[in-house]
Amino acid sequence: MSDPTIESILQEKRRFSPPQSFSDQAYIRSEREYEQLYSKAAANPERFWGELAEQELHWFKKWDKVLDWRPPFAQWFVGGQINIAYNCLDRHLTTWRRNKAAIIWEGEPGDSRVLTYGELHREVCLMANALKELGVKKGDRVAIYLPMIPEAAIAMLACARIGAPHSVVFGGFSAEALRDRLVDAQAKVVITADGGFRKDKTIALKAQVDLALEHGAPSVEKVLVVERTQEEMTLKPGRDVLWRELKTQVGADCPAEPMESEDLLFILYTSGSTGKPKGVVHTTGGYNLYTHITTKWIFDLKDTDVYWCTADVGWITGHSYIVYGPLSNGATAVMYEGVPRPSNPGCFWDVIEKYGVNIFYTAPTAIRAFMRQGEALPQSRDLSSLRLLGTVGEPINPEAWMWYHRVIGQEKCPIVDTWWQTETGGIMITPLPGALGTKPGSCCRPFPGIVPEVVDLDGAPVTDDQGGYLVIKKPWPSMIRNVYGDPERFRRTYWEQIPPQDDQYVYFAGDGARQDEEGYFWVMGRVDDVISVAGHRLGTMEIESALVSHPLVVEAAVVGRPDEITGEAIFAFVVLDGSQSPSAELAQTLKEHVVQEIGAIARPGEIRFTDALPKTRSGKIMRRLLRSLAAGQEVSGDTSTLEDRTVLDKLRGGA
Repeated sequence: MSDPTIESILQEKRRFSPPQSFSDQAYIRSEREYEQLYSKAAANPERFWGELAEQELHWFKKWDKVLDWRPPFAQWFVGGQINIAYNCLDRHLTTWRRNKAAIIWEGEPGDSRVLTYGELHREVCLMANALKELGVKKGDRVAIYLPMIPEAAIAMLACARIGAPHSVVFGGFSAEALRDRLVDAQAKVVITADGGFRKDKTIALKAQVDLALEHGAPSVEKVLVVERTQEEMTLKPGRDVLWRELKTQVGADCPAEPMESEDLLFILYTSGSTGKPKGVVHTTGGYNLYTHITTKWIFDLKDTDVYWCTADVGWITGHSYIVYGPLSNGATAVMYEGVPRPSNPGCFWDVIEKYGVNIFYTAPTAIRAFMRQGEALPQSRDLSSLRLLGTVGEPINPEAWMWYHRVIGQEKCPIVDTWWQTETGGIMITPLPGALGTKPGSCCRPFPGIVPEVVDLDGAPVTDDQGGYLVIKKPWPSMIRNVYGDPERFRRTYWEQIPPQDDQYVYFAGDGARQDEEGYFWVMGRVDDVISVAGHRLGTMEIESALVSHPLVVEAAVVGRPDEITGEAIFAFVVLDGSQSPSAELAQTLKEHVVQEIGAIARPGEIRFTDALPKTRSGKIMRRLLRSLAAGQEVSGDTSTLEDRTVLDKLRGGA
């Protein structure tokens, strides 16, 4: 990061206005309304957030002060008392929503459950009382290591109900990764399952917990086990308890504990390339407000909607936009245990058709996989119920955006391309679908109350369409409060990379971005992935988008490889359409295509064809591993989040 800026090389001029029929019934109906809302928030942010908190949430006790900002540490709604589980459940029970579907769950084998708000409330109270029976008190940390079954959401809400911070660990993580998280959080109880179903396989979870505890997690006293797959497992007397048995021994009356607004709600671990995972800390009141209002406005959520976010609850997207945001709004949310797999590559379209899904929120990596499968699968299903689409997790290539718009949205559904992070807690930059036109590949404009800027390394704003570093200049309610147990790492990682301007700290997101003349933001990739070619600093996202715009390419990952002459050379890993075969001629064609799209400076030095790319279990491409492969180096560092190790092995074999 020695140079101040990043060159902007990708130009995208297509623009799509919201359908008038959508805008007419939206919460925010025009660009003018958006501008008024944004100006109101900018003029007096504390008043803006305070009014929303009072209007949208239930508080046991109103706050004394909206914001106490002592950079880089923030406290929101200081002195206020609230319970996020109460806002997600209890307040709906006095309305007609008591008998409304809260969670529609579909298992990978085809079994299903529907829980109304009344039924979900009862299950949460039973789980909360079970945790108390196991010795969990307010402030004790509880680890949740479950498949995508209703008990995952139930466990999160039960912890929140009694004031026990949860740490959800994705059910595909190894015993070693689980142990690291248990030790760091000093978890007292682990909630797990015998196993889960994923990609036509049974994943043993209880066995991984046993292994993690054998390797040493002394704080864990009890393990609560949900039976999902009926796999054989070993129960350790005095430690392991079956949920099926314990729930018959406790009552279903468990009042929600009034929590201070800044009480710890959860710890969620993100993996760094080296060193131990970072425990991102989120607290209660501000997170509840921000996930609630972003869910309502960005997804234009109505009481009649069936809403589906395809993420796993083990990621922040699952926390904010499967559990807390939708349920706080009284929504009907779909949870799906499975993913597209050999036995049913069209399972997502089956779920949409079966339940009449209206709002569909998924990852660009999934969309590119759908592109590779072709159009026949989605076109053979009835997707007419869809009225809004969304993307999350990483920037979306413009051509993938266009495919999503045309094939899945049938050219009638607005797309909300959302930029945010584990650390931000909620969506930061996004279209508001009834108000703002969209541009393929752009995450659009900031949510009201969010103040992003693109700056150079000295913190000075760059000009329009000049690439730089994306920062957030003002605090927001759902912002990360700390790195668990390591405030210096928090300060160093997020607040000291870019110098303060006028003594004002800025949050550095770690992403490169540019802002066009209309104020639209374009994320250019992680700054760690910027490539320096003959003095030109290029964002990987833009070169990848140029490759994906070729009709034979469905996915690409671009990294830099050391080069004696240019400093770095562009090395591209390319996944072709399923009907195509790799060849030297095709590689040359793709190189020329990139030159035609964005110029000779971006010509890949080498293209390697592959059947798949190494990705995390949340779908992000692990470019760090690809950089090592491109440079002919041994892969090192944390690989616990890698979904499929065989992909890496195949790439090694082809190196």
